[in-house]
Amino acid sequence: MLEFTEIQPETVHRWVGNGEAVLVDVREAGEWAQARLEEAVHVPMSAFDLELVPVDTGKKVVFICAHGIRSEQVGNYVVAQGVLTEAYNMAGGLAAWTEAGLPVETGPLSA
Repeated sequence: MLEFTEIQPETVHRWVGNGEAVLVDVREAGEWAQARLEEAVHVPMSAFDLELVPVDTGKKVVFICAHGIRSEQVGNYVVAQGVLTEAYNMAGGLAAWTEAGLPVETGPLSA
């Protein structure tokens, strides 16, 4: 069964903290440089490559973007392509994550 479900940032934070999920951030490079979630894998939508989606981790895959719209599109695409049988979209994106007071990495990218 193919499934793509929207979940709240607090649930995503708990899953990541418990080692249950991997995050895939589909925002563009400029957005990523301004603010990002430390645990996220960056796979920008404009250059999206299915091969970069971490599918063999045994963890839930959660797609994120700024407001949850692009990540929903990408996540639905990944599930429709059969790359994943289930995936998640973070409701409200990074904006909702920040509004919930959850940790965000900002400033220069570390090497």
